[in-house]
Amino acid sequence: MLDSLLFLLMLTIALGVISQWVAWRYRFPAIVLMSLVGLLVGPFLGILNPKDDFGELFNPIISIAVAIILFEGSLNLDFREVRGLRHSVLRIVTVGAFIAWILGSLAAHYVAGLSWAVAFVIGGLFIVTGPTVILPLLRQAKLKSRPAKILKWEGIVVDPIGALLAVFAFEIIKFLSDEAITATILFHFFLGSLFAALFGWLCAKLVGWMFEQGYVAEFLKSPMVFTVVIACFTISDEIMHETGLLAVTVMGVVLANMHISSIDDMRNFKENISVLLISTIFIMLTASLTIETLLDILNWHIILFVILMLFIVRPISIALSTMGTELSFKEKILIGWIAPRGIVALTVSGYFASVLIDQGFEDANLLIPLTFALVFATVVAHGFSIVPLAKKLDLAVEGKPGVMIVGGSSFSTALAKSFEELNISTVIADSSWERLITARKAGVTSYHGEILSGHTEYHLDFTPYEQLISMTEIDSYNALVCTNFVPEFGRNNVYQLCLHNDHIDDLEDLVHTIGGKTLFRKGATWEELNKRVECGQVIRKTKLTEKYNYKQYLKERDENTILLYIIKSGKVFFYTQETDLNPEVGDLIVSLGPPNNGKEKSKNPVGGKL
Repeated sequence: MLDSLLFLLMLTIALGVISQWVAWRYRFPAIVLMSLVGLLVGPFLGILNPKDDFGELFNPIISIAVAIILFEGSLNLDFREVRGLRHSVLRIVTVGAFIAWILGSLAAHYVAGLSWAVAFVIGGLFIVTGPTVILPLLRQAKLKSRPAKILKWEGIVVDPIGALLAVFAFEIIKFLSDEAITATILFHFFLGSLFAALFGWLCAKLVGWMFEQGYVAEFLKSPMVFTVVIACFTISDEIMHETGLLAVTVMGVVLANMHISSIDDMRNFKENISVLLISTIFIMLTASLTIETLLDILNWHIILFVILMLFIVRPISIALSTMGTELSFKEKILIGWIAPRGIVALTVSGYFASVLIDQGFEDANLLIPLTFALVFATVVAHGFSIVPLAKKLDLAVEGKPGVMIVGGSSFSTALAKSFEELNISTVIADSSWERLITARKAGVTSYHGEILSGHTEYHLDFTPYEQLISMTEIDSYNALVCTNFVPEFGRNNVYQLCLHNDHIDDLEDLVHTIGGKTLFRKGATWEELNKRVECGQVIRKTKLTEKYNYKQYLKERDENTILLYIIKSGKVFFYTQETDLNPEVGDLIVSLGPPNNGKEKSKNPVGGKL
């Protein structure tokens, strides 16, 4: 085994991040890949054993990482948005969570053989699905709006609730199981919990006040927040063990509901830190497992417990909590099946395992294998079944990867119409009803609202769309929209129209740092494109064949034709000023040109059939 602690730390971080990248690149559940990598370098090859390698630092690293992950998750819990959801969501995150906690705890006690204390702690943790695992699955499955919305918000809302249930279950049962329990001890426990909640509230208010009054420089805001989070967790935990998680969760919830713009501005940074921590900590935890622990997973008690959680506890909790709601039977089946447990459950269970063992609960050594068995089983089962099940139940968005268009106009309507005719999901978003008139008359799907509003993601389902085009008449707004949605769609999937004036000094440097890729050819501005459509030019589709290749197409096309995009293997590839496309036989070229071009073969205007 390597002796350099620095190298081992680097290797752990690198393995986690590389696993995330490979999973993203090949559309593979990240947590499955990280599990396999951690097991490979840990118990199987013996390259890493973080628990021994990091020694006394292991538990503090895990604890702080869990605190930051839970804080980042609780920042998504905006009560305004929760109140705006349909009552089915509220029933699931309250009644459903409680039923799942009770049933899961009973299963852990009577089936897995855990003591009541350990059973109720693990039962609380296992209600957590968490946004880190459910959101990638939703993007992969492209569910319809209602089931996607419910699963998304369940993951966000229940994430901190599960940790709180585990904390309170641990503290209360620990004290109740002590024969020397007195009213004074119970009072100290509740006083410590109250202090943690108040301290988390105070930390949030202090940070919010300093940000709003301008007492913290912009470049110090992110470091300041995470320093306070660590301090909030540590101080609370030192005063009363295991209340640190309560403190940081309260801090996150309070900050989320103060609606401070600075906190929203740090969203990408917080998410990046969370992904880095999740990747690193998950590799550390799985690599720390032993062969004996893995063999424990094969225990029939654990296997039966996992089966009960999958096929009994989750379906029953959803069925009971959604009785009398607007959900259809098919939606209840899908939601009752999809509940992947993820990194938060495993990291928090690892945290509690060591604490419970120190408190004398010897059966807590089963927490890690039990949690890992459930995490791995649910992620694999749900990750690979959500797509076929959603399609079988007719709850998946049909069609090819979609395109979101920002800005209503004659050209954007014609472009969207061409997408719809190719069975490509599309929507035109605009804050003006007047600019959406053309789209509504053409029967194109539209959304009335400001795309940059923080509420948009709760009213407009982004799931069907993999690319975004901003094509308003305002260049700066187009650049702002593209820059804002880079984290959501990726820099290579956001586009904007050609600038009205591309001769500004240093513009070449500017467009590399903000905005999206520039669509089409030079001179294809908003005015030019809309003028062409309003003057009668049409969008045509041309299929390349062995007899009519791309070179011949370029030679024979009208010189006024603007190449828009191609369809290759069902995906849209846009012509841009930054990249050149090389269509092949079988690809479909879509262009904007005069209606009567006698030279071009296999041409079809929008509305015609190919």
